Amino acid sequence: MKPVAIDTWDRKEHFEFFNTFTDPYFAVTSKVDVTIAKQYATENELSFFGVYMHACLQAINSIDNFKYRIENDKVVMYDVIHASPTMIRPNKTFGFTFVKYNKELKSFVNNLQSEKERVLSSNSLFPPVNSLDCIYCSAMPWIDFTGHKEPVSGRKESVPKLAFGKAVKTNGKVEMSIAVSVNHALVDGYHVSCFLENFQEFLNSYK
Repeated sequence: MKPVAIDTWDRKEHFEFFNTFTDPYFAVTSKVDVTIAKQYATENELSFFGVYMHACLQAINSIDNFKYRIENDKVVMYDVIHASPTMIRPNKTFGFTFVKYNKELKSFVNNLQSEKERVLSSNSLFPPVNSLDCIYCSAMPWIDFTGHKEPVSGRKESVPKLAFGKAVKTNGKVEMSIAVSVNHALVDGYHVSCFLENFQEFLNSYK
């Protein structure tokens, strides 16, 4: 983690403007093609969620703006961003997790599985690690949504929030909705478009 010198930052005015907002988040919902990733997961007996989460984190870590966080009214940039996805239990409650990113897919999937097992063996909502070097994310594989709104805590937040929808076969390919909510003091629409483009490239790389 390293501090960002706001006074010489090219986003200084953007940050100072949007940082005064009660709710500085904006959200975008789009579709990604998960045909290759889903097939790869099936053929290699891997979690489809694990495969597309890995691709997502690769994309997140490729863009500096998704690594910025606001801490004590200062901006910092983390070296590596991990994931904090929700995990559902058989009783339909869920728990928050903290899954460490690893460039190696199977190692990441193993990290994900360990956190899943922890959630399934407890009733706790909160993860063992509570830090900002992550993205908050959830999967709703029952819904092919076209829009999405994240809850707002009322506190100053800066962690990107992502939601993934149902994988649906369309015209010979499998598509999935993704909603991306980000703090506009740190991230603009251009950066979200770069993330979505990179996410698609990583999804297509599992061959």
